[in-house]
Amino acid sequence: MRRAGTRLAILAVILAAWAFFAWHAHYGTRSFAYQAQVQARLEETRAKLEAVRARRKRLEAHNALLRAESLDPDMLDEMARRMLGFARPREQITLLAPEQAAEAGR
Repeated sequence: MRRAGTRLAILAVILAAWAFFAWHAHYGTRSFAYQAQVQARLEETRAKLEAVRARRKRLEAHNALLRAESLDPDMLDEMARRMLGFARPREQITLLAPEQAAEAGR
């Protein structure tokens, strides 16, 4: 009888340990669900990083056009007109929304 009680106690301890680890694997701070959330945030952050890299590349290309070695006169003229608000007497000006202007600048 004593041997059966010892076996039951050992079995109970093993089941309790298994339940403890199973619960933490599913609901704990480093659980499978948490890892899925971290992976989703990682993918979202990578997408944002790619968008920022693309924007930086566009800005660097735009900036390269303004350097003294490769100054584009048309770009300079366009920027001066835009900043100062000047136009020639017979020029037609088309104002674009900021989104359209960004698309046109690509």
